Amino acid sequence: MIERRWGMFHRWGPYVLLGFGILMSAATSGVVGMGRDAWYVAGALVVAAVALQLWWGRLAPAHPGPSRTGAVYYALRWAIAFVLTWINPFFAFYAVVGYFGAERLLSPRLVKPGLFATAVIMAGSQSGGLPPDEELGWSVFGGLLAVNIALLTVFAHLAEQEEQRARDAAATIVELERTNTALQQAMDENAALHDQLLVQAREAGVADERRRLAAEIHDTIAQGLTGIIAQLQVVSTASDETLAREHLGRAADLARHSLGEARRSVHNLSPTALEHDALPEALKKTVAQWAERTGVRADFTVTGPAEPLHEEIEATLLRIVQEALSNAARHAEADRLGVTLSYMEGEVALDVRDDGRGFDPLTLVRRSGSGGFGLDGMRARAERIAGSFTVESEPGNGTALSARVPLVRHG
Repeated sequence: MIERRWGMFHRWGPYVLLGFGILMSAATSGVVGMGRDAWYVAGALVVAAVALQLWWGRLAPAHPGPSRTGAVYYALRWAIAFVLTWINPFFAFYAVVGYFGAERLLSPRLVKPGLFATAVIMAGSQSGGLPPDEELGWSVFGGLLAVNIALLTVFAHLAEQEEQRARDAAATIVELERTNTALQQAMDENAALHDQLLVQAREAGVADERRRLAAEIHDTIAQGLTGIIAQLQVVSTASDETLAREHLGRAADLARHSLGEARRSVHNLSPTALEHDALPEALKKTVAQWAERTGVRADFTVTGPAEPLHEEIEATLLRIVQEALSNAARHAEADRLGVTLSYMEGEVALDVRDDGRGFDPLTLVRRSGSGGFGLDGMRARAERIAGSFTVESEPGNGTALSARVPLVRHG
């Protein structure tokens, strides 16, 4: 908008200022002492100024910046304005356009001389006309010329500062556009990454749920079926009907219990043993039931002040104990087994020790298609809740399992 207004001024401003100068000169011709001959010369110069302006109006679009043609136009316009102002000081209104067109028409090395030449015309007009009279007139002319040059210097400095601010603003806008483009690209990349992370999260959630269900099935159905098979094997070889009925009853109880645990696992509910009892009581009953089924002496001990733990912590520790007892029943051939639950500062420890035949942990075959989850499953359960799991065993010297998990209180 500003550039458009300045373009209108550079095109029509000289005509308007020349017309205003003619009117003021006509009104003051008697005071200034313009005779007929002066008017003839002024009229001829006015016609020349109009013709010059029309000529430049056709050439200006082809010379938007400083050029030799623009310098010729500036010089001719200055010469016409100088002579007109010599005839009548009020023609300086036409000369004032020299202040506004110098940078658009002249090369940088000619701008200051052009502005100085325009200041000469303006100072001559302000001092009463050209040429100055006597020594006093020259002194006034010199003083006014100095003032005009000083004002030019000040205005040029202000204009330079304004141009610098405009350049800085333009550079800032360009930088902001570049930053906005980079930000938009980053946002697009983040959106794509977010979508990728959502896909990965879904996949990880599915895999985690599969692992959870696999571990739960192993700890419930698989162990329950193992117990049922053991009870039925006793029945198949029992000659006492009472003993057979007792083991059949245990097998039925195990089947019902395993079915209930399987349903709770599918719905991701706490184990049945924790439904009505706190962890210490649930572990005590689990150990006692295992001892009754296997005939192995088993003890359960609690150390430290017992506290209600987060449901996930309690369920994890119970499942680890169940898996440890199942492994001991299948492989340990132990006479004694002990389970210790220890409440400590910021941590809960679970230790399971037996005096069975033991094994070499370094040569233990890891999880396979038929080997179940075993030690790997117990370790995975502990690590899932930011805990740790260790195994100590030697052939013939029993086994010690230890799980350490954070003490996260209920609620």
